[in-house]
Amino acid sequence: MKTMKIYIENYGCSANYNNGEIIAGLLKKAGHQLIKEDKTAKIIILNTCTVKQPTENKIIKRIKQIPKSKKLIIAGCMPEVQAEELKKLRKDLHLLGIGNIGKINELVEKIRQGKNKGSHSYIGENKETKLLLPKIRRNPAINIVQISEGCNQNCAYCIVRIAKGSLVSYPADKIIQEIKQSIKEGCKEIWITSQDNAAYENNLVVLLNEFCKVEGDFMVRVGMMNPAHILKMKKDLIDIYKNKKIFKFLHIPIQSGNDRILDLMNRKYSANDFRKIISDFRKEIPEMTVGTDIICGFPTETDDEFNDSLKLIKQLRISVVNVSRFGPRKGTAAAKMKQLPGWQTKKRSQELARLFKKISEDKLKKYIGTKQNILIDEIGRKKGQFIGRTMNYLPVVVEGKPKKLRLGELIEVNVIDSKTHHLVGQAL
Repeated sequence: MKTMKIYIENYGCSANYNNGEIIAGLLKKAGHQLIKEDKTAKIIILNTCTVKQPTENKIIKRIKQIPKSKKLIIAGCMPEVQAEELKKLRKDLHLLGIGNIGKINELVEKIRQGKNKGSHSYIGENKETKLLLPKIRRNPAINIVQISEGCNQNCAYCIVRIAKGSLVSYPADKIIQEIKQSIKEGCKEIWITSQDNAAYENNLVVLLNEFCKVEGDFMVRVGMMNPAHILKMKKDLIDIYKNKKIFKFLHIPIQSGNDRILDLMNRKYSANDFRKIISDFRKEIPEMTVGTDIICGFPTETDDEFNDSLKLIKQLRISVVNVSRFGPRKGTAAAKMKQLPGWQTKKRSQELARLFKKISEDKLKKYIGTKQNILIDEIGRKKGQFIGRTMNYLPVVVEGKPKKLRLGELIEVNVIDSKTHHLVGQAL
């Protein structure tokens, strides 16, 4: 088989980046040449995300920039919900949905041979188990592990449910096998990811308990979990989080601090449910870092209702907040609701951003002068600079170590400064 020069560009969440890693691994195994710039590529793959309109707009702009001389594959979520719109942009592009990434080499071969000139589509229901597949990790120290695909929730604003379909949980034994394999390959940090980790049907707590039994020096970062599912297993989840192999980091998207808006969103929990989850975790694990998501300007949200979100963040002192301006997504219930003007959602998002940045600055200042054990998991922008994570997943920028640091190394640092979103450490 003749090999092709292929360039891959990834967008979106950690699960989508993992899909991109797998696509790259499968292509390399088939003998294709993966290149870092698109100029000399014969095939360009855009692994897309469709959660937010600005991301979609960015991808559409990117598609229009790609010369017609290049073969173009659109992978990821966009082909699943916007196939017709994509084909209008460019008739000769090829589609590869999130449930069909295992067919990437079949698609590339069809393109290479010029069969059925025009567009090839691999989209629709085809639930793959994205485990134990070849992959080229963007960070050799981190293994991203998907534990499920899809979602059984029906949140009013979410288009991802339309793209990914109903929940399918992957077999626990294969997940454990994937982790063991990556530890042997030198990974030191495992990211557990899915649309909602707490919805894992084979019991997330049992799964995490099995992770902690795996031999080796590594840490587990548990990704997003929705409050409605945490409520069903809160006590057991707190207990397993005490294990030394799990980062003391919670990502629990509240989306709004007001119960009427949460009900409109169809989120299935209250603001007080969220408060109780955070309070109970912090009571048992005081150093816990909490991250959340807030949507600003959901349809019909009043100033007072938005203020409930501000009060919640201030009351709970949450220092990691993903702020989103509401934007209607085609096919969702919220798109049919009365929309707020753009200036209002922008103003609210700016106000929320100012609040959580101040909370973050105040919290991080308290670490100055302390000693922290950190896991080096990223190379910094400057030469000789590395970024590590504390055991509660705070980022620490490290410089000035006598010997060169390595990804995956566990070191002790003295925290000498703090910025808005990270600490500055000096290696001991």
